[in-house]
Amino acid sequence: MHFALRPTASLLVVLLLLSPFARAQDEAARAAVRPAFVDAMASVYASPFAPPGGDPESLQRYPLYPYLQAARLDRQLALANSTATEAGDARLALDRDIAAFLALHGDQPVTRTLRSNWLAKLAARKDWNTYLAQYSQDRDTQPALRCHALAARVALGRTDGLTDELTATWLTPKSLPDACDPAFAWWKARGGPGVTLTERRARLALDGGDAGLVRFLAKSLPAERAAPLLQWAALIEQPAREIQALIAQPSRPVERQALDDGWQRFSRSDAEGAAAAFPALLQSRSLDVRSTSPFALSVALALSWSRHPRALEFFQAVHEDDFDERAHEWHARAALWAGDWREATRAIAAMPDALRGQPRWQYWLARSSEQLGDAARARELYAAVVPTDNWYAVHAASRLGNRFVPRLEPLALSDKEIQSLAAEPAFIRTRELLLCGMDAEASAEWRAANDELTPARQVQAVGLASRWGWHHQAIAAAARQKLFNDYDVLYPRPFDADVRSASRRTGLPEDLIYAIIRQESLFRADAASSAGAVGLMQLLPETARITARRVGLPTPTRAQLTLPAVNIPLGSEFLASLVQRFDGETAIAAAGYNAGPNAARRWLPPARLDLDVWTENIPFNETRAYVQRVAWHALVFGWLADRKPQDVKDWQRSVRPAPSETASGSR
Repeated sequence: MHFALRPTASLLVVLLLLSPFARAQDEAARAAVRPAFVDAMASVYASPFAPPGGDPESLQRYPLYPYLQAARLDRQLALANSTATEAGDARLALDRDIAAFLALHGDQPVTRTLRSNWLAKLAARKDWNTYLAQYSQDRDTQPALRCHALAARVALGRTDGLTDELTATWLTPKSLPDACDPAFAWWKARGGPGVTLTERRARLALDGGDAGLVRFLAKSLPAERAAPLLQWAALIEQPAREIQALIAQPSRPVERQALDDGWQRFSRSDAEGAAAAFPALLQSRSLDVRSTSPFALSVALALSWSRHPRALEFFQAVHEDDFDERAHEWHARAALWAGDWREATRAIAAMPDALRGQPRWQYWLARSSEQLGDAARARELYAAVVPTDNWYAVHAASRLGNRFVPRLEPLALSDKEIQSLAAEPAFIRTRELLLCGMDAEASAEWRAANDELTPARQVQAVGLASRWGWHHQAIAAAARQKLFNDYDVLYPRPFDADVRSASRRTGLPEDLIYAIIRQESLFRADAASSAGAVGLMQLLPETARITARRVGLPTPTRAQLTLPAVNIPLGSEFLASLVQRFDGETAIAAAGYNAGPNAARRWLPPARLDLDVWTENIPFNETRAYVQRVAWHALVFGWLADRKPQDVKDWQRSVRPAPSETASGSR
């Protein structure tokens, strides 16, 4: 008798890896079905059911077929009547189909949207038994779904331990969805949350700066308990007005934490006004030297962010125990801006060891040593910074009189291991989703699959994403593993024709254009920001239209800005206009590209200043890092072009004072 041996899934993967021909056949088969899948997905909105006779077998075998099933079920769910009175067979059948689908596919990304929508529908029709049978506290973490589960327990009388869960839900600094109201109503009828928990939540909201929530919660508190909360809320909403009122009324009580918070907000909104009001505050509130320190620190920080010459004066009034890392850093920056190298040395020396040991502050300690005449110490510190491969390393090399060479560290990528990953079902789905234009779903599949890999295989996944041309995912995956130095993998040039053309048109170096693309979008053509910027160079549609009119290019639609051939020319033209506006200073232009040209102009010094000092004192952490990374990216792209040591003399230029003409515009 002959028995057929059924291969296991793992054996099939091995066989697939051993046979390039089999892999090619499988890929060809998927490619043949892909258009049918895309068409079927496009038709779901109009017809959320399988055709008569069912889908072709080839489509049912396609790796993404569950996405089609989920889309159909989700559309049927949206069309279903959610009222509790309609308990027809069709609705019950749909519930069974959804439950079976979710049970079959478990926690796979394909289930997530359908699962959330189904739970919301079950809650809307108060099908609490089914809801609780499907709800998972670990998986269904959205506040509304959690509150529906609490309401379900109330409705079904499953109230053991419910008060503790309601307390945990209540104690949040944020507003809660309306879905929480039924459970909270049950709780309040039994005495909770009461004055104490309401006040605790209000104070959490104060810590989070949500004055509106505080005012809402204060309505249910006795006047004497609500008064200090409302006073603090007023300090959040109108800090200058309230601080001046407290100065004018020395006997008016105020909680110290509320006063601290209001003073910080006043200082941030009007640094010079806070500096002027500082003596009156001390006198009005009878603050001793030690009590003065936190208020002095708030003013010192605000003045340093404005690059105001009085910043160091206020830092001198701060007690050493009140310095956190931010205060240490801005103390040093204020000293650098003032050209007080001895004070900069003292500020860096006072930092905690871990902070002082960062390349940033080792570089500035070297600069201070050099300025103070200790050349040997400066050379030693510069040499220690050079191998760290960053903006400070390049400056350190230049200070030593050297050209810079990035420290290439290739990833240990294996063709065999990458092929093994590519053959796993989750990564097959990921690749197919990309090829079908379903990038969000592809990213979800990737994250779920990548999280299950060992660290060694996660490295191979970086190589897999890179070979797919999925550059933003490759770079992000490498960054999560703190792998930054395989420049061949992490600094691709996928848009050479468009970048080269834009470079010829604008006169900008190709390396600079690529640096902006990498920093703005990680090479993702359809990238979109919360502020509305679009595409590879993250242009606001209005800026793109203005730029197009100015340079004689076709006016783009928002959708067209996702096309490299449209986005790169317009982004390069806008960048070139900033470079021209700032007299060829690409660092300032980069700051203007990130934060807006008006902001960059405000940050210009009153007199010539070293570029590294100016950059260090950019008040926005995001923009400071942006300028440094763009410069670093441009250097790496330049090095990759010829593998020769890079001349970085331009990194030691001085920044000119603000020009007289008015600058305007944004991305």
